[in-house]
Amino acid sequence: MKTTFPFRIAIIIIVAFAGFVFSCKKDNSNKNNENTSSLQTQADDQTMVSDENDNLTNDINTALTSQPATNGNSNKPAIISGSTGVNSATRVNGPGSVNNVLICDATVAFDTVSAPRTVTITYNGTNCWGNRTRTGSVVISIAADVHWRDVGASVSVHVQDLKITRVRDSKSITLNGYKTVTNISGGSLKDLSSLGSITHTISDSFAVLFSDSTTKNWQAAKKRVFTYDNGIVITTTGNHSDNFHTGIAEWGTNRFGVNFTVLISQPIVIRQDCDFRLVSGQATILGSDDVNATITFGLDVSGSPTSCPGGGNYYLEVVWIAANGKSYPIILPY
Repeated sequence: MKTTFPFRIAIIIIVAFAGFVFSCKKDNSNKNNENTSSLQTQADDQTMVSDENDNLTNDINTALTSQPATNGNSNKPAIISGSTGVNSATRVNGPGSVNNVLICDATVAFDTVSAPRTVTITYNGTNCWGNRTRTGSVVISIAADVHWRDVGASVSVHVQDLKITRVRDSKSITLNGYKTVTNISGGSLKDLSSLGSITHTISDSFAVLFSDSTTKNWQAAKKRVFTYDNGIVITTTGNHSDNFHTGIAEWGTNRFGVNFTVLISQPIVIRQDCDFRLVSGQATILGSDDVNATITFGLDVSGSPTSCPGGGNYYLEVVWIAANGKSYPIILPY
């Protein structure tokens, strides 16, 4: 609507002031929209990188546990070798798969003669669910006199050009770097139901390349506790602290050049009886730009806690807090 009041100076001043206020509101709205968009991207980046790194750790457990030469003695038989098919709903890609198949979208090669011994995972296709593709390789090194089920056993992992592409939107990330996984408690996942629990720690240092050619420096320190409840349950907490915070799980620089720290404020839980999906937990992102956010997992599309479906999307809610104290919620699938 446009209204003209000629020669009325007072009204002109009011209109000019109103225009100034509208302009400020518009600038603030644009800024909020930009913040919402960038935080949505950061939350999606964070979830994808963290989730895919957890999937990779599951694969490492699967490969190490599958061979007596790397795992050691166990109460259950091991797979001697394996290259598996893809897109099979009956083949679950996770630690529980070691009793029947290896990894849906990879071949696994064992060198049990060299010192250190190595396990090479080469990714070459689509995972069991058909929701992502992976290419690249991972080389696991384990000392000749160490077995993965030993108390304190540690392996070093070299991740080389591991590209993960999400099928639903073609978003990709490429990981290069190193991780160390340590079996703090000892014990094999094959024997979890009788052991009660197994504890691993993970330390990671990656360069993450996004499809827009931006790079994120990403580090992680986590503790994973495996228990058994109608299948494997993996509970993850942060294992790093600085001068200000404990429970830090991840930190680095995001694609916007902002330094960030991620705290696991409520343990992240993955369940085998939910098809190895992330079913609950909460993380807090602290940014050097003073824009902070909380991400809650295990929700339905309305933002309410969901049950345990075998297919379809779970959702997360990210709530970021602007400088004015106002909160902005966003719901995303994962």
